Amino acid sequence: MTTGLLYPADAIIAAPLSGFTDYPYRRVARRYGCRYAFTEMVDVASLTFARARGEKMLVRGADEDFLGIQIVGSNHEFIKVAVDVLNGYDFNVLDFNLGCPVPKVAKKGAGAELGRHLDQALGCFALIRERSRHRISAKIRIIAEDDPAPTLALAQGLAQIGAGAITVHGRIKEAFYSGPVYFDIIRAVREALPATQIIANGGIMDKAGYDLIRRETGCTAVMVARGAMGNPWLYRELADGDFLPPPREEVAQVMQDHIYDLIDFYGETTAMKLSRKLLHDYFKGRGFPKTLKNEISFLETRASFDIFISKLLEK
Repeated sequence: MTTGLLYPADAIIAAPLSGFTDYPYRRVARRYGCRYAFTEMVDVASLTFARARGEKMLVRGADEDFLGIQIVGSNHEFIKVAVDVLNGYDFNVLDFNLGCPVPKVAKKGAGAELGRHLDQALGCFALIRERSRHRISAKIRIIAEDDPAPTLALAQGLAQIGAGAITVHGRIKEAFYSGPVYFDIIRAVREALPATQIIANGGIMDKAGYDLIRRETGCTAVMVARGAMGNPWLYRELADGDFLPPPREEVAQVMQDHIYDLIDFYGETTAMKLSRKLLHDYFKGRGFPKTLKNEISFLETRASFDIFISKLLEK
């Protein structure tokens, strides 16, 4: 088994985002400097009962020199099957999600909800450690805003079982993705586990947010998530420091490349449905006409998308 750090000390890691970080999404991110990336978060039940539907989520491109897979779930039998399936794939790390706050995950006792039940969470992670041929890591959320003890207990337990890295999102489950990030608790985890790589996560939308979380937590490696949605340029901004917003022509080209890749990957009908949320993300904060933004929801074919892009360049 390979030892040492999972990531370089100053790594900028693309988070696993359900419904987003498929191969076409990652190709765009890598163009702007993203090296360390994950597939979408995969429910262990989908690897147990819906293998065919889940195959696209496991695709690794020949151009990806680092790719992690993240699973979520709490059922031991499903976890066993999922890990056995993933043992047949080439990933650099298998990550276990103990931080997802969305209700459809939490109501199954998984994600951030599972993270609040220490014995059950560690039992699931131990099962992964026992069966996986990959290096393993975990992604957690802080459990209490005013007390680091429960978060520390979870992180220490994961480290003892064999987590090569632990990503800590500095918000509680109920906060979802907004509000203050509790840097002090991430820092407490890092200080308590000097032999384990601790990765800071939460609120990194730009270089200022990146510098803040590194300074306040003492973590050098970070994980970016929502800040890169519709903004693959974020990776270049964080790495280079100096940054100018991309011109409209470049944004249009990236949109076009992304959606064309999506069509090649999924087929036109599915790709155009998926494209709508992606295009809305690309439009955020860029001053594009509202009338053009309203057209996104009605794009159904590659031809209609081409007309949409031509209109964007005319404005």
